Amino acid sequence: MVGAGFVDGVVFHPKAKDVRYARTDMGGAYRWDAAGGRWAPMLDWVPYRDLNLMGVESVAVDPNDVQKVFLACGTYTNPSTPDGAILRSSDGGKTFAIARVPIKFGGNENGRGNGERLSVDPFGGQRLLLGTRNDGLWRSDDGGRTWGREASFPSTGGARGAGVVVTLFDPSTKGIAYVAVSNAEGPSLFRTTDGGASWAETAGAPRGLLPTHMVLADDGSLWVTFGDSPGPSRMTAGAVWRMKGGIWTDVTPEKGPFGYAAVSCEKGATIVSTFSRPGGEQIYRSLDGGKTWAKCIGARKAYDFTKAPYTSRVGIHWLFDVEIDPFDPNHAVFTTGYGGHETFDLTNADRGRPVHWSSMAPGIEESVGLALLSPTKGVPLVSAIGDYGGFVHRDLDRPAPEGNFTTPHFGNTTDVAAGDFAPETIVRVGRSSGGAREANLGFSLDGGASWRPPISTPDDAREGHIAVSPDGTTWVWSLRGGAYRTGDYGARWEIPTGLPIGLRVVADRVTTGRFYALDLFGGKLYQSEDGARTFESSDLGFVAEKGDRGDSRGGQDGLYATPGRAGDLWIAAFDGLYHARTSRAFVRLPHVETIHAFGFGKASPEPMLPDAFVKVLRLFGFGEAVQKGRFPALYLVGQIDGERGIFRSDDVAESWTRISDDAHQWGLVLQIAGDPKKYGRVYVGTHGRGVFYGDPGQEGATDSSDD
Repeated sequence: MVGAGFVDGVVFHPKAKDVRYARTDMGGAYRWDAAGGRWAPMLDWVPYRDLNLMGVESVAVDPNDVQKVFLACGTYTNPSTPDGAILRSSDGGKTFAIARVPIKFGGNENGRGNGERLSVDPFGGQRLLLGTRNDGLWRSDDGGRTWGREASFPSTGGARGAGVVVTLFDPSTKGIAYVAVSNAEGPSLFRTTDGGASWAETAGAPRGLLPTHMVLADDGSLWVTFGDSPGPSRMTAGAVWRMKGGIWTDVTPEKGPFGYAAVSCEKGATIVSTFSRPGGEQIYRSLDGGKTWAKCIGARKAYDFTKAPYTSRVGIHWLFDVEIDPFDPNHAVFTTGYGGHETFDLTNADRGRPVHWSSMAPGIEESVGLALLSPTKGVPLVSAIGDYGGFVHRDLDRPAPEGNFTTPHFGNTTDVAAGDFAPETIVRVGRSSGGAREANLGFSLDGGASWRPPISTPDDAREGHIAVSPDGTTWVWSLRGGAYRTGDYGARWEIPTGLPIGLRVVADRVTTGRFYALDLFGGKLYQSEDGARTFESSDLGFVAEKGDRGDSRGGQDGLYATPGRAGDLWIAAFDGLYHARTSRAFVRLPHVETIHAFGFGKASPEPMLPDAFVKVLRLFGFGEAVQKGRFPALYLVGQIDGERGIFRSDDVAESWTRISDDAHQWGLVLQIAGDPKKYGRVYVGTHGRGVFYGDPGQEGATDSSDD
């Protein structure tokens, strides 16, 4: 898909060409692979127990050691989220050591685009400074192994800010460092001249706004951008200031009801980025210390969207960090909520010529998969993606050329389903980007080639889940406030009777007209035989206790109907797997201890029956029946017999094979779906690292081209 999430910072190494890193708010961090011409993920090894580390608050490089890189990791600061960690690498981000710290980072909170909060002393790589959101300034004197609070530092930040947002060593003079604090009510810029023994407000520094970024230029001038919000919350005021020789000067390119997000200086050139600017964001460039400015963002025709076609509909959303490549004055990048763009003719702005931009994000996949559909025929995959709609993936290794869903266009897609016997009928639900003007449901009758809205939708119906009967004629839309069904492509909608509010309805995969709903904690199964017009309840045979359900997202605590098997049901509870055949009660199966996602795929071609018996059946002409009778493969994300991972079972859950490895864990996996057209192919949707597919025989592959 490319990008599809907030890349909130890029760090170039100041002394090594083609060495740069990108951080994201919930999808880990990346290093640039110059040979491959794409970004390579650095944190795919993060296990479920450490999923909090997938939010990266800051990145720092050692200016004197090209192989050293440090990450401040932690996604949220709320009390229920574990503390964060500082990750350090001595091989360019290929492997990391972890230093646990009693600090909560906010990699996915307001102010996540500020920075950089983490920095390495150029006069000694053993000393690092770290700005935190709620705990002030911290320091390490042993290369990031241990950390302690800088007791001499006087501020932790203002009530409306994001704590200590920038730390910056002066590379020209030992012992001098600057720190920016997100504080509009008092001093926000501090300086030490004695290596941190004492700190004081930087003389003459502006007050009243929140610093967002701060850098030192080659001539020793200090540049700071400001907004009235840390961002990416909306800014309504901002400024750009420059300090040279102790004198502060307001060099704001344009005043207005918007802020400034970032600044970059290289070899006499400076660029700054706006945030929340009416009419569209702008990057300004100056060659004379901010006296005059040229615009770097022009007409739409100056953009090349081919590397990420869906971004042509998004516009410039959450433009935050801007960076000039220290080894190429024409190369610059800016980050956005869907990845970002880069240019290789930045200096065109100096001559009033267009600056051309294209996607800078190939290799970065930061989407959240909310649902995955692999139809029984046709395209390999249809994805429902948080924040950016979804995609019809005709080629798994290239972005969808038409971009994401249109007619209607969704800003968020929560579910997608198709009829097993009518796979050309695909229905998706979500939240329209057109508000009340557009429907929150779209459907296709040609396998995803084209889409249309229904004639009508229920009042206030949006997001939720969708179930489609095997023949594609009946749809049931499950919402928090109830469920609706239609048998005429949305011309009329009815409310089912006998179905409690808030239950998710699923379709039987064989019997048209049969639908189910599960009340796991009430111990009830609801079933309809008349196309979801009426439901009747029966006892499950057990009542699950809520207890600690773990992460409430994903496939756990859900009901699943088996493809090709009428009345065959599975319950993937967070703490166990249950199976009920046509006339049996649900039985809990052994081995499975925790479930985060569950799904089906094509049955194994290997027969379950003894070889000799199969040969006899084939001899008498029953070979085809043997193959058709194979049970679909089961796929599961969770813990089995004490081991976490992604698993497949080819024998109706009697045994399981782990098909993932420790290098590919992605923190949290929310969705899993096997491909009914190709045995062994499986799709997984992560919580921030995109959607992956896997095939047998490719275990342990490290090339991120399978995103």
